[in-house]
Amino acid sequence: MSQTILSWSMVFAQVCLVAAMALAALRMSRGPRAQDRVLALDTLYVNSMLLLMVFGIRTGKVIYFEASLVIGMLGFVATVALAKFLMRGEVIE
Repeated sequence: MSQTILSWSMVFAQVCLVAAMALAALRMSRGPRAQDRVLALDTLYVNSMLLLMVFGIRTGKVIYFEASLVIGMLGFVATVALAKFLMRGEVIE
């Protein structure tokens, strides 16, 4: 019984994360300002990181957790670089 509930909750979490990723991609493509697009990109990488973690929990494979760690680090660096570009107009001084 508990295995069935866990299985269905994993499927539900994956569906919700895919829907959130679709909405973030829509906001990224239609955002009225550049700040909205950066925030949507940030949301997109966090959702993809969480989706990989749910895959890792579901399958029990470590590679998904390592991939989500890499996505998290690269996404953070990209967000900082884009924020710096929007604030100053250049990334490297």
